[in-house]
Amino acid sequence: MLTTERPTIPIAKPELGEEEAAAARDAILSGWVTQGPRVTAFEEAFGHYVGAAHACAVSNCTTALHLALHVLGVGPGDEVVTVSHSFIATANVVRYCGATPVFVDVDPRTFNIDPAQIEAAITPRTKAIMPVHQMGMPCDMAAVLAVAERHGLPVVEDAACAIGSEMKVGERWERIGRPHGAVACFSFHPRKIVTTGDGGMLTTSDPKLDAKFRLLRQHAMSVPDTTRHAAKTVIFEEYPEVGFNYRMTDIQAAVGSVQLRRLPGILARRIELAERYTRELATIPGLVPPHVPDFARPNYQSYPVRVTADYPLTRDELMNRLLAAKVSTRRGIMNAHQEAAYAAAGPYRLPASEAARDTTVLLPLYHSMSDADQDYVIECLRGAV
Repeated sequence: MLTTERPTIPIAKPELGEEEAAAARDAILSGWVTQGPRVTAFEEAFGHYVGAAHACAVSNCTTALHLALHVLGVGPGDEVVTVSHSFIATANVVRYCGATPVFVDVDPRTFNIDPAQIEAAITPRTKAIMPVHQMGMPCDMAAVLAVAERHGLPVVEDAACAIGSEMKVGERWERIGRPHGAVACFSFHPRKIVTTGDGGMLTTSDPKLDAKFRLLRQHAMSVPDTTRHAAKTVIFEEYPEVGFNYRMTDIQAAVGSVQLRRLPGILARRIELAERYTRELATIPGLVPPHVPDFARPNYQSYPVRVTADYPLTRDELMNRLLAAKVSTRRGIMNAHQEAAYAAAGPYRLPASEAARDTTVLLPLYHSMSDADQDYVIECLRGAV
């Protein structure tokens, strides 16, 4: 029976507890609270987890993406091929560089960039390709990289949602962030599976890129704080170029290190819940669960469901029904080209992106979600049939 006499089921909930609180407390009491030894430890642990030679922590994923494009030389007059179907930060970072985002449509099954449409979007001004592993679902990176290689273009992976996701490379499964392009960028926002309150990470196999990221994230300071404070003689730093204040704090990194240790258990529970949704939705006409390609193992950062004409309610009617039943949802991922900040640069013809936004609902999914709460969500979905 559907009832409003119950607490609201949230769309997401960060998995934070006493261990994270203790780690933050230790960082605060250490006296070193901004970028320092705990950031270094978090970077090393993160790089080891994803299989990346280099991992550089920053203040959030937006600054990570901006730094990646900036260091790769994207500037005024350039173009970056990417998707509109993503949080607006993906498009914004291109504009921060003075460049223009060139939007291509998505695969309607995965909501990720359609590799078959990339080549037609490339022009002499194209400086990079930036696919998004949307909602933790890995892109078809083999196809994206094949196009990039033919045109000699770097690939920056917007992996904001993809910590713990895996893709098949040949006969091997590799974690997103190895990386497979030039750079991969992650988010630690509270909606993400690993959170530091806010924060980001760049991973790369190129030591020169990593060194540049580290220089520019701290105002291009020639001598890091850790080196200066540990020196036996007085050292004066220099600022050889214009940099940014994109640092992560040691408090955030302390929390992140704990989160990373807990990640395997968090992922296992999310996958269990997602598979349960998928089994139950198979019995509800008009609701289509996420499509998982053979090459992908998603982390289910979000669980998107397409609402088709076979369902008795429209997507918006369903969302309102769930809200009345104390079940939080979100619409499908936004499209930058449908927002005022980018609409004037159109017109764009992106039918799959627009349909994905307008016919998809994101269901509640988080580590501590109980089977009983998930049963209630499924009951609400089934109730309209």
